[in-house]
Amino acid sequence: MSRKFFVGGNWKMNGDKKSLGDLIQTMNGAKVDPNVEVVCGSPSIYLDFARSKLDPKFGVAAQNCYKVAKGAFTGEISPAMIKDCGVNWVILGHSERRHVFGESNELIGQKTAHALESGLGVIACIGEKLDEREGGITEKVVFAQTKVIADNVSDWSKVVLAYEPVWAIGTGKTASPQQAQEVHDKLRGWLKTNVSEDVGNSVRIIYGGSVTGATCKELAGQKDVDGFLVGGASLKPEFIEIINAKA
Repeated sequence: MSRKFFVGGNWKMNGDKKSLGDLIQTMNGAKVDPNVEVVCGSPSIYLDFARSKLDPKFGVAAQNCYKVAKGAFTGEISPAMIKDCGVNWVILGHSERRHVFGESNELIGQKTAHALESGLGVIACIGEKLDEREGGITEKVVFAQTKVIADNVSDWSKVVLAYEPVWAIGTGKTASPQQAQEVHDKLRGWLKTNVSEDVGNSVRIIYGGSVTGATCKELAGQKDVDGFLVGGASLKPEFIEIINAKA
């Protein structure tokens, strides 16, 4: 089964209207592989701006959302609001949400369920920390995180799973293509066993963690790496190279 290559750019808490406007202009003018689905994760305050300026062939994602549609939740945004801006994706469970802001597996599961019920696509992030990898419990950690997401998924066609080893995010350390492939292969096996053979074969598992123009081609060549979630490099012109990694 051919899985459409997926490249997400996570702008995190970066940019302003000028710099993001310049980036968007570069993207709109670039020659990009038409066989790749591209989604840009904008700060919530710029979702409207990004959606109105980006060429419609590019998707836009919020970087987080809450687990209900509205209410007394100061500072939060809901899937309904995200959709109202014409945005169709949300990133959930990013390691910074888990480890900087203390979001639990349970909360990320609840957010996933509500986002999917609201009709958003979900880029669901999982990944182990350095001490967990060194302690030999990578599989245990990522399977537990995946299980909570899987328990809350109503429609797998709307989910992209992003494996991001926390020790590789923003550190300049990238998992080797072999390390990434090994975890992706095991995740696919877990999905086949615990969800279904079909879901295991069809769901896109993308890699994140210091992906650059220099590292993307070899990573993209791995059989179970179906794309990338790109951090810092998604704010630079080299993002185009990463989108075209398979071209």
